Amino acid sequence: MLSFSIGNILFQLVIMLLLMIFVTKIATKPVVSIMDKRNKYINSQIDGAERSRQEAETYLKEQKEELEKVRAQSLEVLDQAKNQAQSEAKSVLDAAKERSELMVKEAQEEINREKEQAIASIRDEVADLSVMLASKILEKEINAKDYTKEIDQLMKQVAIQR
Repeated sequence: MLSFSIGNILFQLVIMLLLMIFVTKIATKPVVSIMDKRNKYINSQIDGAERSRQEAETYLKEQKEELEKVRAQSLEVLDQAKNQAQSEAKSVLDAAKERSELMVKEAQEEINREKEQAIASIRDEVADLSVMLASKILEKEINAKDYTKEIDQLMKQVAIQR
């Protein structure tokens, strides 16, 4: 049977207390220091992650600003290119218009010169024909019927000469 003695219980209680003090002093301190180190490591990792997240957000914000600047610059360059193309097209059209007007003016001047030359040539021919007709009329006296025949022959000669 089991017997309980107070001396035995007290002895086991003291041993148990000594063992707890011993375990607390020797085993608990390393475990607590390991847990503290682990806690500090985890906190530093969380702080580092938070800093990295903030840096990433800052970097993202900067990149968005840069992207907006580049977009604005590209739009500005496109507008400048469009304006330059329009001004160049206008200058080309103006130059072509001036050239065509000059060509029309030169052509009209050429037409007028040729017209004047043709009129002068016709005057000379009419004068020559008049002289020729007068000389033929003076060479022989003819009647109205013969005069009409002479004029018709002269007109045919003029047509053939042309």
